Amino acid sequence: MSFDLNLLLFWAIAAIAAWVQTLTGFALGLILMGATGALGLMPVPQAAAITSLLVLVNAVIVLSRGWRDVDWPALKMVLLGAIPMLIVGFYLLHFLAGSALGLLQLLLGVVIAGSAAQLAARPKLRETRSPPITFFLSGLIGGTMGGLFATTGPPVIWHLYRQPMPLAAVRVTLVSVFFLTQILRTGLVISSGGITQSMLISAAGAAPSVVLGTWLARRFPPRLETATIRKTALLLLFLSGISLIFSAIGKLG
Repeated sequence: MSFDLNLLLFWAIAAIAAWVQTLTGFALGLILMGATGALGLMPVPQAAAITSLLVLVNAVIVLSRGWRDVDWPALKMVLLGAIPMLIVGFYLLHFLAGSALGLLQLLLGVVIAGSAAQLAARPKLRETRSPPITFFLSGLIGGTMGGLFATTGPPVIWHLYRQPMPLAAVRVTLVSVFFLTQILRTGLVISSGGITQSMLISAAGAAPSVVLGTWLARRFPPRLETATIRKTALLLLFLSGISLIFSAIGKLG
């Protein structure tokens, strides 16, 4: 990939995604994958690989301060479900990328639009903690999504925010899930020979963009309410997902 407008736009989207995630606590991967897919900036496997790297950058910044708040039992059960299905999802992505690009784009659109709709519906807080098996099941679904599109979050986010846990524990546990699953995903990319020069160039500019977006959100928080930013981001995510779905249906038809 040369230094063209698409590359600069990808870096800008990475900064915006990190800014939104720092303020709202969700969806760096969803924003980056949704915008990249809707605008056609790069192939889905490459975008997912770079997204994994950027999630790691953001997670290191967050966990360097708050790792002591991790809910270890929840993290363990989510990872037990997520890790095997992430591997399945990763190899499914490469199968579809080689044989069914239209179907892959349709899946991405459904994941983006569905995740935005799910995150827009605030989960009702439970009075008691859910059974451990439910954390495992949320990990199964999230791991599949993480393997396909580097977006482990939505099912796990929805489930953890229903629990009677301190918000700090929920947020840091989620970041820990993202961090550990994307380490695995990045390892799969490396082992499969998926690291290319164009990917390294894209990541080299996007990583500082993520750091910049995170710093700006902390140093100069906007006057807008976080809820307004969240609603706007979810609406744009939903629209990008719908755009991907209609585009894919046109190709499949």
